[in-house]
Amino acid sequence: MSRRGALRGGRLGRGMRIGLFGGSFDPPHAGHLHVARTALRRLGLDQVWWLVSPQNPLKAQPAGDFERRFRAVQELADRPGMHVSDIETRLGTTRTIDLLHHFKTRHPGVHFVWLMGADNLASIHHWAHWPEIFQTVPVAVIARPQDAVRARLSRAACQFATSRIRESEAASLPLQSAPAWTYLTERLHSHSSTALRARH
Repeated sequence: MSRRGALRGGRLGRGMRIGLFGGSFDPPHAGHLHVARTALRRLGLDQVWWLVSPQNPLKAQPAGDFERRFRAVQELADRPGMHVSDIETRLGTTRTIDLLHHFKTRHPGVHFVWLMGADNLASIHHWAHWPEIFQTVPVAVIARPQDAVRARLSRAACQFATSRIRESEAASLPLQSAPAWTYLTERLHSHSSTALRARH
């Protein structure tokens, strides 16, 4: 079964813990893998789903060829517990909140967690219906060197300050009722897609 089809086949069971990791991944790099591996281990997840977006709606520059990016993510995430999906393309949406409603409706009883690097926490207030994202599923933020201070002082971090759980309790995050989020500090990885594109 292809990895695109693997997420369609009802292989999920009630009580499973699934991390949702979305992005254009243009290109995917070791920093992305760092986020996924950290979340898988620290949150006790059963799987991480890489949701490859056809386009980041906040970026004016068009994303690179989807098929090329999708194959590159498959190669990078070719590890136990990681799966790659083109669900945004199939649903015809680039909005995170639409994806979350889809997954929650299709898979009741599964514990979903939205995963993102600290750079996204610093800018998530620009996303469509961003407070609803926090109110729909727990959120795990993984430290990235570029935005550690900005992320912790961000609008989202301040607005949901009382919903933050201690990093030492991160393993319980998937079972928490939203809003709930945590900030995971780990060995920082400096790779970024912007820097990699600039080299070519």
